[in-house]
Amino acid sequence: MSYVAPVKDMLFAIRHLAGLEQVAQLPGFEDAGLDTAQAVLEESAKFSEGVLAPLNWEGDRNPSSWKDGAVTTTPGFRQAFAQYVEGGWQGLQHPAAFGGQGLPKTIGAACGEMVNSANMSFALCPMLTDGAIEALLTAGSDELKATYLENLVSGKWTGTMNLTEPQAGSDLAMVRSRAEPQPDGTYKVFGTKIFITYGEHDMAENIVHLVLARVSGAPEGVKGISLFVVPKFLVNPDGSCGARNDVHCVSIEHKMGIKASPTAVLQYGDHGGAVGYLVGQENRGLEYMFIMMNAARYAVGVQGIAIAERAYQKAVNFARDRVQSRPVDGSLPGSAPIIHHPDVRRMLMTMRALTEGCRAMATVAAAAYDAAHHHPDAEVRKQNAAFYEFLVPLVKGYSTEMSLEVTSLGVQVHGGMGFIEETGAAQYYRDAKILTIYEGTTAIQANDLVGRKTARDGGQTALAIAAQVARTEQDLQASGTADALAVARRLTAAREAFADVVKFVAGGTRATPNAVFSGSVPYLMLAGNLMAGWQMARALLVAQAEAARGEDAAFMQAKIVTARFYADHLLARAPGLRDSIVDGADCVTALALESF
Repeated sequence: MSYVAPVKDMLFAIRHLAGLEQVAQLPGFEDAGLDTAQAVLEESAKFSEGVLAPLNWEGDRNPSSWKDGAVTTTPGFRQAFAQYVEGGWQGLQHPAAFGGQGLPKTIGAACGEMVNSANMSFALCPMLTDGAIEALLTAGSDELKATYLENLVSGKWTGTMNLTEPQAGSDLAMVRSRAEPQPDGTYKVFGTKIFITYGEHDMAENIVHLVLARVSGAPEGVKGISLFVVPKFLVNPDGSCGARNDVHCVSIEHKMGIKASPTAVLQYGDHGGAVGYLVGQENRGLEYMFIMMNAARYAVGVQGIAIAERAYQKAVNFARDRVQSRPVDGSLPGSAPIIHHPDVRRMLMTMRALTEGCRAMATVAAAAYDAAHHHPDAEVRKQNAAFYEFLVPLVKGYSTEMSLEVTSLGVQVHGGMGFIEETGAAQYYRDAKILTIYEGTTAIQANDLVGRKTARDGGQTALAIAAQVARTEQDLQASGTADALAVARRLTAAREAFADVVKFVAGGTRATPNAVFSGSVPYLMLAGNLMAGWQMARALLVAQAEAARGEDAAFMQAKIVTARFYADHLLARAPGLRDSIVDGADCVTALALESF
């Protein structure tokens, strides 16, 4: 059995947790109600299940290849990408003014999850194009928009982001690629960029690289970096592709996972200089690139949810079929499918609860993004922007770390068969590992959470969110059911642990930075756990009410059970994380360096 998109759970989150009715009242989204969401998700499911999922295993066995500067993608990818473009999927949530469909992120994110669940290596190409589109929409000149956006939004051309260099990984202050101004207003770009996802491929007629480089005489450090559009093929005045630009793929990486996605080393300017076009103003490139990076960070978090969902489905199917050992309660006379065994059930429930919790958190974040960009009230936009910005490192960091736990459990459910590549469980585990690394490692997300999202405003945003969590606790108490009261108890303990850490971080970032940053990743994990657990608590309240009305009783009861499991088994981790952060900071850096 291959991938089956969880459309019902996605629609539940979109409708009841993200508040699609409110999103559909925002200017420009009037046609994006529940009927539209359901129709779009069902079509996305058909494409993902029928076209992309069957190519996933082939991509792992027969990855993209490089020869003489050209990259050939996995057999079937070109045809699948052509269908993706023909279906208009690239432009799903981009402006109609440039040929897109203009749907909200609340709907687009769900479709993105499906594409990534079906085939994460494939999905990386349109994901990077989305980021390039957002950067050009925000900072590109009218001329750049007119030249590139329509073809990027249609998927006719694809986009990349070029940050990393051999000597400059996460430390972009060390970027050394250079750009020399030309009399005609263009620039000649020189340098080497590494780890460029889909930096070369055979699926589109042009590739639009967004490249960080230094203009001659620019200040050192991050304040001297500019952003340039450098197309693979120069664009003629009539919009057609012209001469080949001086950017070439000199190799692609051999990787642990996502093997079908070509990760390129790109060389700029070996034959006189690649023609580049400045985006915005000189020396503001990192500011503009962060637009692209923020979009990509959210999308990578969705990838974590996607790969977790795929691993969960595979593990459930295996557990239903694999017969081993008698049930410990004697309920069957002989050996039984392993789904009868309590520890297998524990693993499957952990996989399920983590995936649904992170999906709910990401969906709520997407709705906040839509309100932050489209709500007519400036104050509402500001509040939603702050909420979304706080959630981005959690969606990226917690959801990707979660995906490692879930895909590892997926291998464990398979037992020895999971360690054998032919079963396919190991591919998800290998694919998931990159998610905690690219677009900023988990520690970089945690640094962002500590510095920009917590310490900068003295923890006000974080504590305001905690106050919203407290209101859900009151609703759970008012419900009075055993499940609601149990979840309320766990949610309260997790919120209090979170509030303690927020105060510790806000009060100590300047005075004792080593102590605070020693616990930055545990803080991110605590915060992500709480946000996902909060959404599961809200889901429980909705499911109880829907079940009482006789709405889809089996689905609603499963949601209640999953929410209760999340609280008892996953939210229960939060107080321990609080203790390790607040009480255990000093021992992290206590060991002498020579003793390692």
